[in-house]
Amino acid sequence: MMRTVVVLLVALVLFSCASDDRETLVVYSPHGKELLEASEEAFEAKYPDVDVQWIDMGGQDAYDRIRTESANPQASLWWGGASTAFDRAAREGLLEPYVPTWSDAAADNAFDPDGFWYGTFLTPEVIAYNSRTLDITEAPQDWDALIEPEWRDRILIRYPLASSTMRTIFGAMILRQPTVEDGYAWLARLDVNTKAYTANPTQLYLRLAREEADVSLWNMPDIYLQAEMHDYPFDYLIPTSGTPVLADGIALVEGGPNLDRARQFYEHVTTDSALVRQAHEYYRIPVRQDIASERLPGWMTRAAITPMPIDWGRLEQEGATWMQYWDENIKGRGAEWLAERGLD
Repeated sequence: MMRTVVVLLVALVLFSCASDDRETLVVYSPHGKELLEASEEAFEAKYPDVDVQWIDMGGQDAYDRIRTESANPQASLWWGGASTAFDRAAREGLLEPYVPTWSDAAADNAFDPDGFWYGTFLTPEVIAYNSRTLDITEAPQDWDALIEPEWRDRILIRYPLASSTMRTIFGAMILRQPTVEDGYAWLARLDVNTKAYTANPTQLYLRLAREEADVSLWNMPDIYLQAEMHDYPFDYLIPTSGTPVLADGIALVEGGPNLDRARQFYEHVTTDSALVRQAHEYYRIPVRQDIASERLPGWMTRAAITPMPIDWGRLEQEGATWMQYWDENIKGRGAEWLAERGLD
């Protein structure tokens, strides 16, 4: 018995040492554990001497962390987030240029001209709702419906400052208005109708599924994923006036460890076969234009998506200021903000 225990302990030690001998590759990404786990397993099967360690965080959180760690980078790859966040990171010298093998197939305006980032997915933003409490005719059909009095305390929102998805939506709502002040007023009216701001997407999904509210604003692929993989009672509407469609990027981190492995992972998750699999299994719309439509799921080729015209340059330059103002002056006190300006 004792000999058996000793043999097992030695085996465990040897296994641990073998694991420690693998090269570590750290990836920051908001793409969720389902897609990240699958990508990790597929890459490690191809490269068994690599240990992929992903950290699931919002796109804005990834940018903030890479900036904070710039003197001593911990991650080698950033996979996922709005193009505006990648543009800002490129401008600040946080990214390492890399031109992938498929660069000629990238959609227009879905990559950095100097190669600091490329788009992987096109991500439409939508109005999501609990399909147990609302049917499609009862749900808000367009953005302005969300600020009507009937939706008071019926909306849940992912806390925007940590999320590139929500920063894009809020920034787009400001840009829809004649002035930034009018945009703040719109967000203040939305705040009046918002029951809670959740700390992360998981809390958003759980609370919406538990019927704590009826409606949210989020991206189309994640709503599809949660409904199909977890059987949540979710559905969505693409706003009738159009919706922001962001280019979801990927980039190497400047000075990150093990960048050769990071380039391999970059190529691995953006091959045409990987993108087709991500489209079918994780509802991601590929940026690459060289993938035949018959290889993609039917819903993707049939979806009627009207992109909202957005000044992405202005959003990248001014968006952080808008969000800081919202956080300090409007969040949780929208009614007060409106009353002070005679807008209630």
